[in-house]
Amino acid sequence: MSDKNDMNFEPTPVYPHSVPEKAARRHAEKITEDAVKNSSASSPNSDDPNGQYSLNDDRRVQVLSPGALVAKRFFRNRLAVTGMIILLAMFLFSFVGGLVSPYKQDQKFYRVDLQEKDYAGVQKNSDFVYTVADESLFKGPVQAQTLLNIMRGNESFEYNGSTYDLEKINDELYVITVGGKFVGLASKLTISAAGEAQNFSADFTRAALLAQANEEAEFTADGKTYKLDDEGSISEGGNEVAFVSEYSIRPLMSDVFLDKDFKTQLIEAVEKKDTSFVYTDKNGETFEYILSFDAPRNMWNVKQEKETRVFDSYSFPTKEHWLGTDRNGMDMLTRLMYGGRVSLIIGFIVVIIETVLGVIMGGISGYFGGWVDNLIMRIVDILYCIPSMPIIIILGAAMDAANVDPKIRMLYLMLILGILGWPSIARLVRGQILSLREQEFMTATESCGISVPKRIFKHLLPNVIPQLIVVMTMGLGSTIITEATLSFLGLGVRFPFASWGNIINDVNDTFVLTNYWFIWIPAGVLLLITVLAFNIVGDGLRDAFDPKMKR
Repeated sequence: MSDKNDMNFEPTPVYPHSVPEKAARRHAEKITEDAVKNSSASSPNSDDPNGQYSLNDDRRVQVLSPGALVAKRFFRNRLAVTGMIILLAMFLFSFVGGLVSPYKQDQKFYRVDLQEKDYAGVQKNSDFVYTVADESLFKGPVQAQTLLNIMRGNESFEYNGSTYDLEKINDELYVITVGGKFVGLASKLTISAAGEAQNFSADFTRAALLAQANEEAEFTADGKTYKLDDEGSISEGGNEVAFVSEYSIRPLMSDVFLDKDFKTQLIEAVEKKDTSFVYTDKNGETFEYILSFDAPRNMWNVKQEKETRVFDSYSFPTKEHWLGTDRNGMDMLTRLMYGGRVSLIIGFIVVIIETVLGVIMGGISGYFGGWVDNLIMRIVDILYCIPSMPIIIILGAAMDAANVDPKIRMLYLMLILGILGWPSIARLVRGQILSLREQEFMTATESCGISVPKRIFKHLLPNVIPQLIVVMTMGLGSTIITEATLSFLGLGVRFPFASWGNIINDVNDTFVLTNYWFIWIPAGVLLLITVLAFNIVGDGLRDAFDPKMKR
C-alpha cells in the first residue's frame, strides 16, 4: 500500500556498473542542481526580482553578514563613494605629491630685479650748519641760543654762566668763542672730504672757511699748509683732500662713501632740477639715481636703481611653478602638498586623542554609574563651559612670547584641541553603554566571571564602534577647519611649516587678495573639498550603519 505522502516519491536512479565513475558523478551533480532549482522555484521566498534567497540557501549567509551589509549600503550611496574618492585623491596629493615634487616645502626661489633703494640725502644750506670744537661748551641748547642771537644781531650772549662771543666774518660764517677760546662755528658752507678715511678737525674747518671767506689762496691748519682754489677745492702737495660746498650731502648707510665726482654730478642735477642722472663709479659700475624733492624737509632724496637679488615673490604660474610662488618665493603647489599633509595629520591625531579620552571616560562612566558617573559628567560639564577659542588664543600668545619651536608648537596645538574635544565623545559612549549594560549578553559575561575591563572594552565598546566611526569621520572636517582658522589667525602652525590655514593667511593683505588669486583660491578650494568630503563620507557611514535613517 502506498501512502499519500509517497505520491511525489522519485526513485533514486540506479547506475549500471558499465557507466564510468566520472560520468556517474557528473550525472549526480546535474540531478542535484535540478533539484535545488525546483526546490527554490517552489518556495514562496525563492529568487524574486529583489534578489532574495530562500532561508535554506547557503548563499543567504553572505548577505546576512553585518560587515557586508554595511559595505553594500555604503557603496550603493554614490555621493558617499564620491566623497571617498575625493579623500583618497587628497591623501595621494598630500602624502605622495610631496615625495614626487622636485622642490622642498621651504625651498626659496630668487630673481634679479631693478629696485630703487634710498641712497643719500641732499640739502642746500639755507640754515646754519654747526661745527663743534668743544662739546662741553657748544651743545644743542647753546647752538639754538647762537642762532637766536645771530637773528637778533647780537655780538654776544650769556648762557649757563658763560659769555659767548659771536664774531661775524660774513653773512654765512660766524666764529663762536668763550673767553677767547674757540668753541664752534655757525656756517652755511660745509667741508666735504674728497677721499675715503679722511676726518677734519674743527680747526681745519675754521681755517678753510676763513680762507674761503677772505678769498685766500692757502691756509695753515694742524701744522700743514693747504691750497684753496677759486672753485673751493682744497689740496695738499698736489692731492685734493676736500672741497667747500653750500650743499650738505649725507649717505644713508655708514659704509658708503660719496666721492667728489659723484657729489659734483649730484649737485649739478639738483641745480638743473633733473629727476635722475647716471653715474659710473671707479669700479666701472653704472647706476641710475632717482631724485625726488621732499618739500616739508626742504631736501632731495636720492635713490639708487640697482639690480638686486630678491625673493621671487608672488610670481604668476609658469611651467616651473604651476601655481606660482608665495611672498617668500616658495613654490605654491609644493606648499599646498605639504600643507595638506600637516592639516590631515593634525586632524587625525586630534580625533584619535579625543576618541581615546572619550571612550575611556565615557566607558567608565556608563558602566559603573553612581558617583563615578556623576564625577565624570561634572568634569564634562566644566569642559563644556570653558570658552575654547579664548583659551587657545591665550596659549598661542604665550607660545609666541616664549618663542616655542614650530614643531613643538604643533604638538601643543594637537594636545590642546584633543583635550578640549573629548567630552562630546564621552557623552556618546556613556549613553550607548547605559542602554547596553542591562542586556542579556552582559549578564552572561558577569555570570562567566569575566573581568570588568574586558566587559567594557571587549564586549560593550565594540557595540559602540559604528557610532564612533561616524562621529570621528565627521569630526575630522571640523578639526581641520579649526586648525585652519587658528593658523589663519597666526595661532596655529607657524613658518616654515605649511598648512592650508597659514597659506590662506596671505589674504590679510588686500592687494594680495585682489591681485594674486593663485595664493589663496587653491588652498581654500582644497580645504573646502576635503572638509566636504569628510562630511559626505560621515553621512554615508551613518546611513550604512543605520539604514532606517533613509526612511
